Amino acid sequence: MGRMTFVELFLCFSAGALMVHAEDPYHFFEWNVTYGTIAPLGVPQQGILINGQFPGPKINCTSNNNIVVNVFNNLDEPFLLTWNGVQHRKNSWQDGTLGTMCPILPGKNFTYHFQVKDQIGSFYYFPTTGLHKASGAIGGLQVHSRDLIPVPFDNPADEYFLLLGDWYNKGHKSLKKQLDSGRSIGRPDGIHINGKSGKVSDKASEPLYTVESGKTYRCRVCNVGMRTSVNFRLQGHTLKLVEMEGSHTVQNVYDSLDLHVGQCLSVLVTANQVPKDYYFVVSSRFAQHPLSSVAIIRYLNGNGPASPELPLSPPDNTEGIAWSINQFRSFRWNLTASAARPNPQGSYHYGQINITRTIKLANSRSYVDGKLRFGLNGVSHVDSETPLKLAEYFGASDKVFKYDIIKDEPPQDNTKLILAPNVLNATFRNFVEIIFENHERTIQTYHLDGYSFFAVAIEPGRWSPEKRKNYNLLDAVSRHNIQVYPNSWAAVMTTLDNAGMWSLRSEMWERVYLGQQLYFSVLSPARSLRDEYNLPDNTPLCGIVPGLPLPPPYTA
Repeated sequence: MGRMTFVELFLCFSAGALMVHAEDPYHFFEWNVTYGTIAPLGVPQQGILINGQFPGPKINCTSNNNIVVNVFNNLDEPFLLTWNGVQHRKNSWQDGTLGTMCPILPGKNFTYHFQVKDQIGSFYYFPTTGLHKASGAIGGLQVHSRDLIPVPFDNPADEYFLLLGDWYNKGHKSLKKQLDSGRSIGRPDGIHINGKSGKVSDKASEPLYTVESGKTYRCRVCNVGMRTSVNFRLQGHTLKLVEMEGSHTVQNVYDSLDLHVGQCLSVLVTANQVPKDYYFVVSSRFAQHPLSSVAIIRYLNGNGPASPELPLSPPDNTEGIAWSINQFRSFRWNLTASAARPNPQGSYHYGQINITRTIKLANSRSYVDGKLRFGLNGVSHVDSETPLKLAEYFGASDKVFKYDIIKDEPPQDNTKLILAPNVLNATFRNFVEIIFENHERTIQTYHLDGYSFFAVAIEPGRWSPEKRKNYNLLDAVSRHNIQVYPNSWAAVMTTLDNAGMWSLRSEMWERVYLGQQLYFSVLSPARSLRDEYNLPDNTPLCGIVPGLPLPPPYTA
């Protein structure tokens, strides 16, 4: 496909590809994905850049805006981007996973088109193909409230996006080769903050951001790493939590915050200290080999370097796990704040809805034919040449995968893994409870595409039905990522009202690549455009789909 101008793109999409309302504004982006030399930990290596940048360009938009991103793949491998936390209402065609889309082939381009429908908050994008996430192509995506929707805090003086994460000095090709050979990628080499790693008393360091005395700033912070939970803090300052993955929160104040892989949040920071430099500190959590990094926050017209005495991280032992669980329990949905719509967040009484299905998922680590694999309930997912969504849409699913190989309860022996596409058949608009049980000694995090869920409980031990009495059924935060501590469980609840094929996966990318994921197939019985969009005209076809007759389109 040749290059298209933004006007041509607009005409193409306005012809009815997604049937969005004309009054909702459009934002057009053209991104060139290339290799380039980067050095997040000071070691030069091949990275993946978007328009020559790492981190990539930030998408700054408003609720209900239409986002059009024309991505040109100049790599020597297929490539896809996903939009972590963006719900893609009725539109899993744009989800950017190998279960929903054919990858963008080298030298080709694909134009994503999605609407941030009824959403606000802090999100990010990243590549889902291979181990590309380990080498870059990651950037922030922030969705503001519309002007007529009140926000529960004063406008900040400025907004800053901070992308944090562990990093490997080996490139994505070397890491992929390790996994393909049956070995783990091992522990990371360090932690980066917006693509750089800093050390205390490094006089050559430029400030990450500059602030003015007396002003308050919004910091949107995401953990975009491969496997490591982190704790972040700002020397001498407190952090007021105001938003988490698209939901306004009760505005508690913290000295530091844990942030697990895949998670995003917003804090307000007031520059109310002596004008000088201060360290923003990020350190690993629940890791046997501690890692840390610092960046400088500089007061305008300040005088003096940052103190080498860094604020302490929470204790990283049994008490440290309890500390982090207690912090999770302190997070509350702000019931009086408006969401992306005028009605308050608390107008949705999720705790009064009857559960129609309980799905308990247990992760496992095992070896199959001498090679390391990960799984859920005895199934280790394998991507097929034909994306699952395309196979289902064209009526060829029986040639690509079987529904419900995975069961709603883990098997007695969860260490024996079946390698196959892992698809759960779900009932449209069912209200489901998902229990994540972690029987391993390492922390886990999970993400569900296409939805937000209510994170109602996290506790040590094993889940049982009587644990429901400990659920927060009033003001649990609506979010799309949940951590599960070692030998613990977590419970979430959601309504499966977004038709499509949606990825539920570990956020540890080694585990995703080696099978710790599944897909929810949520079909609308009505085959109506009110529930799901038709296949976009620009969708590339691959696998067994090319040449098959196009199914009858969904109707109004």
